[in-house]
Amino acid sequence: MSLSTEMERAHEPRDVDFSAAGRGVWLVKVPKYLSEQWKTCPNGTDVGKLKISKSKPTGKPDIIFTSFDVTSKSRPTSHDGVAQMAGPSIIQKPSSGMSGARNHQFLVTNVGNQNLVVMSQSKTDINGKELPIEKISIEGKVLQRAECHPIVDAQYRQLKKEQVQAQNTPQRQIKLLPGIVHSYKPVSDHFNFEDKKTKKAEKRSRAEKDKVMDVLFNAFEKHQFYNVKDLVGITKQPVPYLKEILKEICSYNMTAPHKNMWELKPEFRHYKSQDEAT
Repeated sequence: MSLSTEMERAHEPRDVDFSAAGRGVWLVKVPKYLSEQWKTCPNGTDVGKLKISKSKPTGKPDIIFTSFDVTSKSRPTSHDGVAQMAGPSIIQKPSSGMSGARNHQFLVTNVGNQNLVVMSQSKTDINGKELPIEKISIEGKVLQRAECHPIVDAQYRQLKKEQVQAQNTPQRQIKLLPGIVHSYKPVSDHFNFEDKKTKKAEKRSRAEKDKVMDVLFNAFEKHQFYNVKDLVGITKQPVPYLKEILKEICSYNMTAPHKNMWELKPEFRHYKSQDEAT
């Protein structure tokens, strides 16, 4: 789908549900640990208790919010070990310092001349299938704005202490190992020790000069040009010893197209001409 098509779909006229437009709602900014906890709980779950009290007749009300530690338990299982089709059981209890502070205070501010509404956007579901048509609804009109601040108590201090410790803990630490750790990987070896020993002995030992020359002449009968690496593989001789013999019977090409390759000297060549070959 191109970018222009997505923009056209985003600006298509759609129906908006105004059934809850007259409902009053509060716009509250909550700490991160509360929002993360609320995202994991099912819809319709009570996440806390709100207490509103007036300290003075003309003063602003004191709003205290006590959060619940909402945790989902596993589905109950029957005697045969099969999970029963039951919804998750919700346990509501005061939150500990590990999950966040329990007591919070709302700092309420007026909306002023702003007209704020809360809108929701969800995909329609028909017969268990999601359709690309999205439903837009107005959930209510914002009457009050507030900020949820944790009250500084023992639980809040414990929370901040744990946060500071987590930030100061290095990602990489030195760990004392109780024993030797073998970190090397096994190597697949298709040759036994005797074969390796024999091949090393063959490479190191020098054969007679006449035998090496016979092998070289037989090789040059098949191809006219060779490099040193190929000749070492054919003769199984050390490189310095092989080069001494090559200098006697071969010429080393320094120019293209056969640069860095060896060929027999003219007096050792026995190539057939094209007329003789025909």
